[in-house]
Amino acid sequence: MAEFTLDLNDDQKQVRDWLHGFAADVIRPAASEWDEREETPWPVIQEAAKVGIYSLDFYAQQFFDPTGLGIPMAMEELFWGDAGIALSIVGTGLAAVGVLANGTEEQIGTWIPQMYGDANDVKVAAFCSSEPDAGSDVAAMRTRAVYDEAKDEWVLNGTKTWATNGGIANVHVVVAVVDADLGSKGHASFIVPPATPGLSQGQKFKKHGIRASHTAEVVLEDVRVPGHCLLGGKEKLDERLARARERAKSGGERVKNAAMATFEASRPAVGAMAVGTARAAYEVALDYARTRSQFGRPIIDNQGIAFQLADMRTRIDAARLLVWRASWMATTGKPFTSAEGSMSKLYASETAKKVTAQAIQILGGNGFTREYPVERMHRDAAIYTIFEGTSEIQRLVIARTLSGMPIR
Repeated sequence: MAEFTLDLNDDQKQVRDWLHGFAADVIRPAASEWDEREETPWPVIQEAAKVGIYSLDFYAQQFFDPTGLGIPMAMEELFWGDAGIALSIVGTGLAAVGVLANGTEEQIGTWIPQMYGDANDVKVAAFCSSEPDAGSDVAAMRTRAVYDEAKDEWVLNGTKTWATNGGIANVHVVVAVVDADLGSKGHASFIVPPATPGLSQGQKFKKHGIRASHTAEVVLEDVRVPGHCLLGGKEKLDERLARARERAKSGGERVKNAAMATFEASRPAVGAMAVGTARAAYEVALDYARTRSQFGRPIIDNQGIAFQLADMRTRIDAARLLVWRASWMATTGKPFTSAEGSMSKLYASETAKKVTAQAIQILGGNGFTREYPVERMHRDAAIYTIFEGTSEIQRLVIARTLSGMPIR
């Protein structure tokens, strides 16, 4: 078991510097253009694929880093470059995590490579969980999956929303209800292969931030997928449902559903994204405060500015430490007895919103214009307190874990 350390080893430093260079040289110069265009930055994704960043091998290497710091380190550097473009590069990872968390070895080996494609023909994947009436309230999910035993097929019907890469993905991972009586415990995840009839893109959302990342509805109308596309297999599903029914009768412990297993695995990574955005805004503000003069001296000479920068840097470092702790705990098998994963996501996402707002304030009128990147960073930061569990949901998870009470 790897011991906890705050020192990156030589290999980690080399990867960090490589990612930072890509973010500085490729992502940042393209950030403003793709934010304005509000389109998927396919050329940047292809560049990431050519150098090996957008690939299964790269993410597998970071995922299996024994210290747990590979993924958060990668997320921070890429999102330091730009949140919208970075999310287009890493958005496939949520679908991949869904397969890793719930799939068999054969399913992992079959489907994850198809999510990425290759440098000459890049693909993306989508994880589809949220619905128009079921976001944080996963128990309200209406998308249904019915098993056709005669054909060994599952038939999916429903509408998903807020899906990153939804409709343009090569592979969709869809969470659906298989037993409505069990609420959120009666959910399962399914692979929808490329070009499956009945799946279509609904509304594409025009967003406040992360505009370079494609977000859309996914409509499922009598979508038929083979039985082997049920993640984990039917035997495992039947066993899990049987346990859930028994626990429901006896009032026993809860069973985690497929969507929540994916979100729990990804929360520290989202925290790392937020840290990257916050750090980027802080660095712009620090440089501006050093070079901008008012009343005959740099504005950083004023305590009102200097103290803000001190608080910004302190919050960023604290957020990173929470993210690293949660990532290390997850990798080394230590249970989140105090909801450490939710803590990391909550604090880092709130930090990103606060720090980017402070950066705008330090830049004054310039910060409010699109001539400086902190305006875009502030818009981007808003998403971290919303997606993959709002800040309110994170507080609920933490409070329930600490108290053992069904707080509502």
